[in-house]
Amino acid sequence: MNLSETFKFVVDESFGGTRLDSFLASTEPRISRTSFKKLIKNGNVSLDGVLCSDPGRKVAVATRVAVEFSFSDSGNAVPSPEKLPLEIIFEDEYLLVLNKKAGMVVHPGDGTPSGTVVNALLWYFKDSDSFRGFDDSIRPGIAHRLDKDTSGCLVVAKTPDALNALQNSFKKRLVDKTYLAVVLGTMTGKGELTNYIARHPVNRKKMAVSDDAGKKAVSRYETLAVGDAGGVPVSLLKFDIETGRTHQIRVQTSAVGHPVAGDALYGGARKIDAERQMLHAWHITFPHPETSEKMTFEASLPQDIRSFIDKRFPLGVFQAT
Repeated sequence: MNLSETFKFVVDESFGGTRLDSFLASTEPRISRTSFKKLIKNGNVSLDGVLCSDPGRKVAVATRVAVEFSFSDSGNAVPSPEKLPLEIIFEDEYLLVLNKKAGMVVHPGDGTPSGTVVNALLWYFKDSDSFRGFDDSIRPGIAHRLDKDTSGCLVVAKTPDALNALQNSFKKRLVDKTYLAVVLGTMTGKGELTNYIARHPVNRKKMAVSDDAGKKAVSRYETLAVGDAGGVPVSLLKFDIETGRTHQIRVQTSAVGHPVAGDALYGGARKIDAERQMLHAWHITFPHPETSEKMTFEASLPQDIRSFIDKRFPLGVFQAT
């Protein structure tokens, strides 16, 4: 039996006049531009309800783009419940806040059909009337994402209405997100990293900074400590991000010559003994989807980052929580 899932996007100002296949690849980074070209040519994409088979078609601002993906049962398009551990920081009838562990993908995608946060949530709610009625069966309740190897605060909606409210809060930049990162090299004081981020022109797994292409990204940082990792200087930074672009902190720090320690994709793994990127979604503040009350949560540091900080930075400079 074949199954299908329709993803819907709206072209914002930063992508007006962009090729259709480029817009889709930048908006949904799990899928390559080549794959989107095939989908477009096969008649799986429509613009404002009208099928479009030209990957090079320039899209206008506010155009509604719909992409239909077809799957077979064997492709595991609809995630199955899996008994996987979840660290729940907070839960009420509308939402959960999780401390996502490193190495866990948020939702199923190309090459990752199982073992995700979504699979774990489906198990957690399997005997409950909660967590039902979502339009997107692959990403039910997912209000935002974290990279596979980034740990920390992840907000999940339990109802479609709560999901819509949370997504609107992210879009309107009503959500404050603070990350903790260890980067290579010496960075001191405070500063701001502002540029545009788009898909890397050669390596489709990467993003890249640009002067004017892609989406604007703003990250403000403060240096908490400077240390040493076997002769390699490292800096412990706190980041408050105004935007939430794909790989934002990883791309921006790499572009200024200070990649996140342990980040194999963006150059931070060289000479550093770290099993994964030293990046943690530390704090998050957002309006409650039902009451609009401001809520703030902190995800405790995982053991690997805590140990890395304790070994590489002077005692007492930063008290890991």
